[in-house]
Amino acid sequence: MGSVEEVLEKLKAKARPDQLEGMARFGIVPENRLGLSVPDMRKLAKETGKDHELALGLWKTGILDARIVAAMIDEPDKVTETQMDDWVKDLNSWDVCDQVCMNLFEKTPFAWKKILDWSVREEEFVKRAAFALAACLAWHDKEAEDQKFIDLFPVIKNAASDERNFVKKAVNWALRNIGKRNPDLNRAAVKAAGELRLIDSKAARWIASNAVKELESDAVQKRLSK
Repeated sequence: MGSVEEVLEKLKAKARPDQLEGMARFGIVPENRLGLSVPDMRKLAKETGKDHELALGLWKTGILDARIVAAMIDEPDKVTETQMDDWVKDLNSWDVCDQVCMNLFEKTPFAWKKILDWSVREEEFVKRAAFALAACLAWHDKEAEDQKFIDLFPVIKNAASDERNFVKKAVNWALRNIGKRNPDLNRAAVKAAGELRLIDSKAARWIASNAVKELESDAVQKRLSK
């Protein structure tokens, strides 16, 4: 536990401004960032403990490292749809988007609904969040039935022609993760990729070819056969 000010002090004590230039080369927004590594943020979050109100306060600081920690310490059962919609509008860097989806949004009862809600939005990182969330659920939601993922293929198809880099990579990520769950979804994802290849879009063709390359690889097929 702690106050926003106390957590910020700990974050600033581990600041690595020398890392910001390197982060920028990977498309990570350096503004309003301290340069902490994810392991450092994860360690601080563990030391701080779960605290919904503190998470809300950290998010309001606008400091991107603090926002990642906020997602790590928030309590999913206390998160509302309104909070998710408010936070997703603030996203401006792919790494924060993915960390928030992975550490918090996927654990809320609204996760599946938000994939559909956000997938049709125009804002780049709101749309990315939809597919990052789909990718995270495909990875972590062991109880979800196959049909829930099959129902996402039309959503993926509708977004596949978006040429923006951070969107198309998230769409690709979602398709690949769905196809790596089990043999049946693997075949379904490869089939869906075949449909994407027919779209007159460079992004859609890239998403399809990149996904099929991994999904039909020896490594993935060998793992699925077990």
